[in-house]
Amino acid sequence: MATNQAAQSPISGSLLFYTNPEPLSRELHGELAVLSPDKPFAFAAEGHVVPLTVAEFGFAAVSYPIIFGGDQKMPLAVLGVNAGENLFVKDGLYVVGAYTPAYTRRYPFVLAADEAQNRMVVCIERPAQIFVAKGAEGSQPLFGDDGEPSEYTKNAIQFCEDFETERRRTESFVQLLTDLDLFDTREAVYNQPNPDGTTTPIKIAEYFAVSEQKLAALPGDKLIELRDNGALEKIYNHITSLVGWDRLIAIATDAAIQRQLAAANNA
Repeated sequence: MATNQAAQSPISGSLLFYTNPEPLSRELHGELAVLSPDKPFAFAAEGHVVPLTVAEFGFAAVSYPIIFGGDQKMPLAVLGVNAGENLFVKDGLYVVGAYTPAYTRRYPFVLAADEAQNRMVVCIERPAQIFVAKGAEGSQPLFGDDGEPSEYTKNAIQFCEDFETERRRTESFVQLLTDLDLFDTREAVYNQPNPDGTTTPIKIAEYFAVSEQKLAALPGDKLIELRDNGALEKIYNHITSLVGWDRLIAIATDAAIQRQLAAANNA
C-alpha cells in the first residue's frame, strides 16, 4: 500500500470520528510518532452507533444491540440511546467487559477513496492526540530513519487492509440477506424519566432487523446453505443481540436519573 501520496489528494466520503483524513506521506509525516494517550478512546465518547463487520457479530452481541441502518443496511453496534452519547466510554476508556469495535480500534488510521487515482489510500487523522513529534520519550515513529514505514505503521496499515477485506465481506453478507428478503423494519422506544416521576416515550431508533418469521419460512436447503457458509450463525448473533435493547435502555435511564439527581443537588 503506497504511503507517499500527496496530502492534497481528494479523499471522498464522510467518516465517523474523522474530520479531515490526510494521505499518509513520509514527506509530510516523516517526523511524526505515536504515543498512547491516557484516554485513548476519548474521541469515541460521542459515537452512539459504530459500524461493525460481520466477523465481529459474535463478540459485539454480548455487549450491544446489532442493527442494520440506512439504505445500505450497514451493520451498527448501538452504544447509546441519545445522539452523541456513548454509554460505554468513560473517561476515555471503554468500560470493563464492553467490546471495542474494530472501526474504533483502527483510529487514527483509515483507508479512504482517492477519486483522482481511483484507488484506496492509507490516511491518518492528523489532529488525533496520539501523534507527537518523532523522538518523544516512549513514542514509536511512523517512519524509520531510512524513510520506510516503521513496524508500528506496517501493522496499522495491515489492520486497515484487513478491516477493508471484512467490510467487503460484510457487504456481501448484507446483500445475501437482502436477496433472501429477510429484513423488516423495527422501532426501539425509550421511556424517558421526568422529574415528576412520569415517563415520556421517545422513539430512539428505526432500523432494519432480520425477521425470525421470514427466516423460519426459508426452504430447508437454503437454511442448510446458510448454516454451511457461516451466515446462519451471524444471523442468530444479530437476533440474540436485540435483547440488549433492554439493558441499553436501563443504562441510559440510570444515567438520566443520576444527572437529574446531580442537578437537583447542585441547585
